[in-house]
Amino acid sequence: MNLAELSPGALAAACGVFGLCVGSFLNVAIYRFPKEELTVWRPTRSFCPGCRRQLEWSENIPVLSWLVQGGRCRGCKGRISVRYPLVELLTGFAWAALGWITPSEDWPMLLVRLLVTTALIVATFVDFDCYEIPDEISIGGMLVAPLVSLAVPELHRDTYLAHWVAEGGEPGRGAALVASLGGIAVGAGVLLAIGWLGEKLMGKEAMGLGDVKLLGAAGGFIGPGGALVALVIASMVGAVVGIANIGRFYCLLRSRVGARSAATSRARSLEIAKACGQMLPFGPYLALGTLAVLLYWNLLVFWF
Repeated sequence: MNLAELSPGALAAACGVFGLCVGSFLNVAIYRFPKEELTVWRPTRSFCPGCRRQLEWSENIPVLSWLVQGGRCRGCKGRISVRYPLVELLTGFAWAALGWITPSEDWPMLLVRLLVTTALIVATFVDFDCYEIPDEISIGGMLVAPLVSLAVPELHRDTYLAHWVAEGGEPGRGAALVASLGGIAVGAGVLLAIGWLGEKLMGKEAMGLGDVKLLGAAGGFIGPGGALVALVIASMVGAVVGIANIGRFYCLLRSRVGARSAATSRARSLEIAKACGQMLPFGPYLALGTLAVLLYWNLLVFWF
């Protein structure tokens, strides 16, 4: 059957099943990207991070293997992080949702959305783990985005720069390419400027280059305006999470002060909580903002 003929339910189900399998591969990428001695392709077989034993095919079934084994390795009996089934379920759900909301006849756009979402999941979990974003995702995204824009120009059908280049008409491949390159320049450029200004004002590094490259890659897919809106969304969500995290640390510190009958003042506790609570990776919030713009650009423009 032609992909364009599938009903939304059938397409969502098919995408969800494939997404679970892709999520299993993403776990490999998330674990190996930060390690210089490993690559995604070598070694070719998955292994237990604890005992390094190669896994059998039955131990690689998404979600099910983790449940059957009780979250433990069959060999060393070491615990397997709940992150593994979480990534698989998240990827499966995200793929299913994209299959549901994207019309089957618009399958090129569906493929682009699946590609971007998958890359953002990897960037998010690596950043949570290591406070860094793999160049394979960020620089790779900046290289792939212009090619994807040439192949699927409708990716920038709502990008203002593309419409300006097309002189108000339907953006073609050339206009989409310009919009992609402009998005890379604006996305990376605005964070570089913010980082430079923050460093001058605070006397320390204010923005990691990984975030700069990630927003640059995102801009290649969502255009210059989309990159700016994604940054605003990321900043707002990150600020809320940061404040909540500071509050969490403050409550924890005060409870320990009470338990130990210590003389630490509330002001000192707040100072420590601010120092600890502000240490948050920014990549996950950039990923959230990028995905929101990619899926709901017109709605966001109306809100903003």
